[in-house]
Amino acid sequence: MDITVEELKQRIESGEEINLIDVREDYEYEADNIGGVLIPLGDLPHRLSEIDHLKEQEVLVHCRSGKRSETAQRFMQSQGFTNVRNVIGGILAYNELD
Repeated sequence: MDITVEELKQRIESGEEINLIDVREDYEYEADNIGGVLIPLGDLPHRLSEIDHLKEQEVLVHCRSGKRSETAQRFMQSQGFTNVRNVIGGILAYNELD
């Protein structure tokens, strides 16, 4: 099940601890980020061990527009992650909330 940018923003602003993974590239993250852990999509298969402890927890994945994070979501689910949610519209939609 996916998550809207409105719900994500509300959860961030309330101070809730969330597992947020940003699957964009380094240069995109440096230009603008919302505090997620940066694991570019291409690196994800080699870096799964870094987030292995989150397999049973809710994990939110986001990118620029929602396409790469959807790919990441499907991949992570295939690797045994049970609750991966894609941020619909990505950081573009998130930034439109302001």
